[in-house]
Amino acid sequence: FDKTPAEQLYQRLIKPIEADLAKANAKTIIYAPDGKLRYIPLGALYDGEQWLIERLRVNQITALSLTSLDNQPTPQLEVFAAAVTKAHKPFPALQYAQPEVESLAETFPNTKLFIDKQFHGDTIYQMNDYSLVHLATHAVFKKTKQDSFILFGDGSRVTLTQVEEKWDLSNVDLVVLSACQTGLGGELGDGKEILGFGYLMQNAGADAAIASLWIVDDQGTQVLMNKFYQVLKQGNVTKAEALRQAQIALITKVEYGLDHPFYWAPFILIGNGL
Repeated sequence: FDKTPAEQLYQRLIKPIEADLAKANAKTIIYAPDGKLRYIPLGALYDGEQWLIERLRVNQITALSLTSLDNQPTPQLEVFAAAVTKAHKPFPALQYAQPEVESLAETFPNTKLFIDKQFHGDTIYQMNDYSLVHLATHAVFKKTKQDSFILFGDGSRVTLTQVEEKWDLSNVDLVVLSACQTGLGGELGDGKEILGFGYLMQNAGADAAIASLWIVDDQGTQVLMNKFYQVLKQGNVTKAEALRQAQIALITKVEYGLDHPFYWAPFILIGNGL
Protein backbone atom coordinates (compact mmCIF):
# COMPACT_ATOMS: atom_id res chain seq x y z
CA PHE A 1 0.00 0.00 0.00
CA ASP A 2 1.07 3.58 -0.61
CA LYS A 3 2.88 5.10 2.37
CA THR A 4 3.60 8.40 0.61
CA PRO A 5 1.04 10.51 2.55
CA ALA A 6 2.34 9.08 5.84
CA GLU A 7 5.91 9.95 4.80
CA GLN A 8 4.94 13.47 3.73
CA LEU A 9 3.25 14.11 7.06
CA TYR A 10 6.28 12.76 8.89
CA GLN A 11 8.50 15.23 7.03
CA ARG A 12 6.15 18.09 7.93
CA LEU A 13 5.38 17.26 11.55
CA ILE A 14 8.17 15.14 13.03
CA LYS A 15 11.31 15.78 10.97
CA PRO A 16 11.70 19.38 12.27
CA ILE A 17 11.83 18.12 15.88
CA GLU A 18 13.69 14.85 15.23
CA ALA A 19 17.00 16.16 16.60
CA ASP A 20 15.27 17.47 19.73
CA LEU A 21 13.57 14.12 20.30
CA ALA A 22 16.90 12.33 19.98
CA LYS A 23 18.68 14.80 22.25
CA ALA A 24 16.02 14.36 24.93
CA ASN A 25 16.11 10.57 24.49
CA ALA A 26 12.33 10.88 24.20
CA LYS A 27 10.20 7.76 24.56
CA THR A 28 6.77 9.42 24.46
CA ILE A 29 5.19 12.21 22.44
CA ILE A 30 2.48 14.06 24.35
CA TYR A 31 0.63 16.41 22.07
CA ALA A 32 -2.51 18.46 21.69
CA PRO A 33 -3.51 18.47 18.01
CA ASP A 34 -5.62 21.23 16.53
CA GLY A 35 -8.09 21.41 13.65
CA LYS A 36 -7.95 18.65 11.05
CA LEU A 37 -4.73 17.31 12.59
CA ARG A 38 -7.03 15.72 15.17
CA TYR A 39 -8.07 13.24 12.48
CA ILE A 40 -4.51 12.00 11.92
CA PRO A 41 -3.12 9.21 14.12
CA LEU A 42 0.41 10.40 14.81
CA GLY A 43 1.65 6.85 15.32
CA ALA A 44 0.92 6.11 11.65
CA LEU A 45 3.43 8.65 10.32
CA TYR A 46 6.20 6.88 8.40
CA ASP A 47 9.89 7.86 8.36
CA GLY A 48 10.79 5.71 5.35
CA GLU A 49 11.75 2.71 7.45
CA GLN A 50 9.26 2.37 10.27
CA TRP A 51 6.05 3.76 11.71
CA LEU A 52 6.39 6.37 14.43
CA ILE A 53 4.57 4.11 16.92
CA GLU A 54 7.41 1.59 16.54
CA ARG A 55 9.76 4.20 18.02
CA LEU A 56 7.63 6.26 20.37
CA ARG A 57 4.55 6.11 22.54
CA VAL A 58 1.87 8.58 21.48
CA ASN A 59 -0.38 10.33 24.00
CA GLN A 60 -2.97 12.96 23.09
CA ILE A 61 -4.16 15.46 25.65
CA THR A 62 -6.96 17.95 26.13
CA ALA A 63 -7.05 20.99 28.41
CA LEU A 64 -8.44 18.78 31.18
CA SER A 65 -5.58 16.28 30.86
CA LEU A 66 -3.19 18.72 32.48
CA THR A 67 -4.92 18.30 35.84
CA SER A 68 -4.67 14.50 35.88
CA LEU A 69 -1.24 13.72 34.45
CA ASP A 70 0.21 13.00 37.90
CA ASN A 71 -2.49 10.49 38.86
CA GLN A 72 -1.11 6.97 39.20
CA PRO A 73 -3.20 4.04 37.94
CA THR A 74 -5.02 1.71 40.32
CA PRO A 75 -2.77 -1.32 40.94
CA GLN A 76 -5.62 -3.87 40.99
CA LEU A 77 -7.87 -3.41 37.98
CA GLU A 78 -11.58 -4.05 38.38
CA VAL A 79 -13.36 -3.98 35.06
CA PHE A 80 -16.83 -3.00 33.84
CA ALA A 81 -17.12 -4.60 30.38
CA ALA A 82 -20.16 -4.15 28.15
CA ALA A 83 -20.79 -5.64 24.71
CA VAL A 84 -23.55 -4.96 22.22
CA THR A 85 -23.56 -7.92 19.84
CA LYS A 86 -26.95 -7.66 18.13
CA ALA A 87 -27.88 -5.41 15.22
CA HIS A 88 -29.85 -2.25 15.98
CA LYS A 89 -30.76 -0.36 12.82
CA PRO A 90 -28.84 1.19 11.18
CA PHE A 91 -25.98 -0.51 13.05
CA PRO A 92 -24.84 -4.04 12.13
CA ALA A 93 -24.19 -6.78 14.66
CA LEU A 94 -20.75 -6.80 16.27
CA GLN A 95 -19.98 -10.51 16.21
CA TYR A 96 -16.59 -10.12 17.86
CA ALA A 97 -17.79 -7.88 20.69
CA GLN A 98 -18.73 -10.71 23.05
CA PRO A 99 -15.49 -12.71 22.55
CA GLU A 100 -13.64 -9.42 23.08
CA VAL A 101 -15.12 -8.81 26.54
CA GLU A 102 -15.03 -12.51 27.48
CA SER A 103 -11.30 -12.52 26.73
CA LEU A 104 -11.00 -9.40 28.89
CA ALA A 105 -12.76 -11.24 31.73
CA GLU A 106 -10.27 -14.10 31.40
CA THR A 107 -7.36 -11.65 31.58
CA PHE A 108 -8.80 -9.77 34.56
CA PRO A 109 -10.88 -12.01 36.86
CA ASN A 110 -12.34 -8.93 38.59
CA THR A 111 -14.50 -8.22 35.54
CA LYS A 112 -18.27 -7.85 35.45
CA LEU A 113 -19.84 -8.47 32.05
CA PHE A 114 -22.90 -6.69 30.68
CA ILE A 115 -24.00 -8.35 27.43
CA ASP A 116 -26.67 -6.82 25.19
CA LYS A 117 -29.81 -6.02 27.22
CA GLN A 118 -27.85 -6.16 30.46
CA PHE A 119 -26.16 -2.95 29.28
CA HIS A 120 -28.77 -0.19 29.51
CA GLY A 121 -29.31 3.32 30.80
CA ASP A 122 -29.33 2.33 34.47
CA THR A 123 -26.09 0.32 34.38
CA ILE A 124 -24.08 3.50 33.86
CA TYR A 125 -24.46 4.22 37.57
CA GLN A 126 -22.35 1.12 38.31
CA MET A 127 -19.41 2.26 36.18
CA ASN A 128 -17.83 4.29 38.96
CA ASP A 129 -17.41 1.12 41.03
CA TYR A 130 -14.69 0.02 38.59
CA SER A 131 -11.25 1.31 37.64
CA LEU A 132 -11.58 0.34 33.97
CA VAL A 133 -14.67 0.72 31.78
CA HIS A 134 -14.68 -1.11 28.43
CA LEU A 135 -17.57 -0.51 26.03
CA ALA A 136 -17.66 -2.75 22.94
CA THR A 137 -20.53 -1.00 21.23
CA HIS A 138 -21.35 1.42 18.45
CA ALA A 139 -20.88 5.11 18.97
CA VAL A 140 -21.27 8.05 16.65
CA PHE A 141 -19.53 11.36 17.26
CA LYS A 142 -20.77 14.37 15.33
CA LYS A 143 -20.23 18.08 15.62
CA THR A 144 -22.73 18.56 18.45
CA LYS A 145 -22.99 16.64 21.70
CA GLN A 146 -26.74 16.28 21.22
CA ASP A 147 -26.22 14.44 17.90
CA SER A 148 -23.39 12.27 19.25
CA PHE A 149 -24.28 9.11 21.14
CA ILE A 150 -23.28 5.71 22.50
CA LEU A 151 -25.55 2.73 21.81
CA PHE A 152 -26.88 0.58 24.66
CA GLY A 153 -27.60 -3.13 24.34
CA ASP A 154 -31.35 -2.63 24.42
CA GLY A 155 -31.17 -0.36 21.37
CA SER A 156 -31.50 2.88 23.32
CA ARG A 157 -28.91 5.64 23.10
CA VAL A 158 -27.19 8.02 25.44
CA THR A 159 -26.19 11.35 23.92
CA LEU A 160 -22.96 13.04 24.88
CA THR A 161 -25.07 15.82 26.38
CA GLN A 162 -26.54 13.23 28.76
CA VAL A 163 -23.08 11.80 29.39
CA GLU A 164 -21.90 15.25 30.39
CA GLU A 165 -24.83 15.71 32.75
CA LYS A 166 -25.09 12.26 34.35
CA TRP A 167 -21.91 10.20 34.20
CA ASP A 168 -19.67 10.05 37.28
CA LEU A 169 -16.34 8.36 36.54
CA SER A 170 -14.30 9.88 39.35
CA ASN A 171 -12.88 6.47 40.37
CA VAL A 172 -12.13 5.33 36.81
CA ASP A 173 -8.58 5.15 35.41
CA LEU A 174 -9.51 4.39 31.82
CA VAL A 175 -12.57 4.30 29.55
CA VAL A 176 -12.16 2.27 26.36
CA LEU A 177 -14.71 2.72 23.59
CA SER A 178 -13.82 -0.05 21.16
CA ALA A 179 -16.74 0.98 19.03
CA CYS A 180 -17.08 1.05 15.29
CA GLN A 181 -17.68 4.68 14.53
CA THR A 182 -16.19 6.47 17.44
CA GLY A 183 -14.14 9.21 15.98
CA LEU A 184 -15.90 10.33 12.85
CA GLY A 185 -19.64 10.50 12.76
CA GLY A 186 -20.01 12.29 9.46
CA GLU A 187 -18.28 15.00 7.48
CA LEU A 188 -14.85 16.27 8.40
CA GLY A 189 -14.99 19.21 10.72
CA ASP A 190 -12.28 20.49 13.03
CA GLY A 191 -11.92 17.20 14.88
CA LYS A 192 -13.28 18.52 18.15
CA GLU A 193 -15.79 15.67 18.29
CA ILE A 194 -12.96 13.16 18.69
CA LEU A 195 -11.12 14.84 21.51
CA GLY A 196 -14.57 15.85 22.77
CA PHE A 197 -15.21 12.28 23.89
CA GLY A 198 -11.90 12.16 25.75
CA TYR A 199 -12.63 15.57 27.23
CA LEU A 200 -16.06 14.43 28.45
CA MET A 201 -14.66 11.26 30.01
CA GLN A 202 -12.09 13.36 31.86
CA ASN A 203 -14.74 15.92 32.76
CA ALA A 204 -16.72 13.05 34.32
CA GLY A 205 -13.63 12.14 36.35
CA ALA A 206 -11.81 9.44 34.35
CA ASP A 207 -8.05 9.84 33.92
CA ALA A 208 -7.94 8.72 30.29
CA ALA A 209 -9.91 7.37 27.35
CA ILE A 210 -9.17 5.27 24.28
CA ALA A 211 -11.31 5.88 21.20
CA SER A 212 -11.02 5.28 17.48
CA LEU A 213 -10.68 7.73 14.61
CA TRP A 214 -12.58 5.80 11.95
CA ILE A 215 -14.90 2.84 11.43
CA VAL A 216 -12.90 -0.08 12.73
CA ASP A 217 -12.77 -3.67 11.57
CA ASP A 218 -14.54 -5.69 14.27
CA GLN A 219 -12.15 -8.65 14.21
CA GLY A 220 -9.06 -6.45 14.10
CA THR A 221 -10.35 -4.55 17.12
CA GLN A 222 -10.74 -7.78 19.06
CA VAL A 223 -7.14 -8.83 18.33
CA LEU A 224 -5.76 -5.41 19.26
CA MET A 225 -7.79 -5.15 22.47
CA ASN A 226 -6.85 -8.66 23.58
CA LYS A 227 -3.18 -7.79 23.17
CA PHE A 228 -3.60 -4.41 24.89
CA TYR A 229 -5.06 -6.01 28.01
CA GLN A 230 -2.53 -8.85 28.06
CA VAL A 231 0.27 -6.28 28.14
CA LEU A 232 -1.52 -4.08 30.68
CA LYS A 233 -1.92 -7.05 33.02
CA GLN A 234 1.85 -7.52 33.24
CA GLY A 235 1.99 -4.49 35.52
CA ASN A 236 4.64 -1.75 35.47
CA VAL A 237 3.45 -0.90 31.95
CA THR A 238 1.74 2.39 31.19
CA LYS A 239 -1.51 2.57 29.24
CA ALA A 240 0.33 4.36 26.43
CA GLU A 241 2.99 1.64 26.27
CA ALA A 242 0.39 -1.16 26.36
CA LEU A 243 -1.45 0.41 23.42
CA ARG A 244 1.85 0.85 21.56
CA GLN A 245 2.80 -2.79 22.07
CA ALA A 246 -0.63 -3.95 20.92
CA GLN A 247 -0.30 -1.86 17.76
CA ILE A 248 3.21 -3.19 17.10
CA ALA A 249 1.88 -6.75 17.48
CA LEU A 250 -0.56 -6.11 14.62
CA ILE A 251 2.18 -4.51 12.51
CA THR A 252 4.74 -7.28 12.97
CA LYS A 253 2.74 -10.51 13.25
CA VAL A 254 2.12 -11.49 9.65
CA GLU A 255 -0.25 -14.28 10.61
CA TYR A 256 -2.77 -11.72 11.84
CA GLY A 257 -3.01 -10.11 8.39
CA LEU A 258 -3.65 -6.81 10.18
CA ASP A 259 -0.45 -4.87 9.45
CA HIS A 260 -2.18 -2.14 7.40
CA PRO A 261 -2.66 1.08 9.44
CA PHE A 262 -6.40 0.76 8.82
CA TYR A 263 -6.47 -1.91 11.53
CA TRP A 264 -4.03 -0.69 14.16
CA ALA A 265 -3.72 3.08 13.76
CA PRO A 266 -7.20 4.43 14.59
CA PHE A 267 -7.05 3.82 18.33
CA ILE A 268 -5.80 6.87 20.20
CA LEU A 269 -5.15 7.44 23.87
CA ILE A 270 -6.47 10.72 25.24
CA GLY A 271 -5.50 11.96 28.69
CA ASN A 272 -3.23 10.42 31.31
CA GLY A 273 -1.21 7.70 29.59
CA LEU A 274 0.40 6.40 32.80
